Amino acid sequence: MGLTGHETFQITGLASDTPGHYPKAVTVHADNLVFEVIVRVDTEQEQDYHRHGGIMPYVMRSLQALES
Repeated sequence: MGLTGHETFQITGLASDTPGHYPKAVTVHADNLVFEVIVRVDTEQEQDYHRHGGIMPYVMRSLQALES
């Protein structure tokens, strides 16, 4: 694909108006390259991680909820 690792990536098509719904594919713009990739958010747990911005923010929010 000619990627160097120095590209700036923009992913479009992941946001959905339906909670828990993820598309099968999204479009990735990497500087002047544009390509489609398959989305792999397979489980409800992975959906929770994504909604919280990743595993670490998910864990931190979970710990904060336990302290309350």
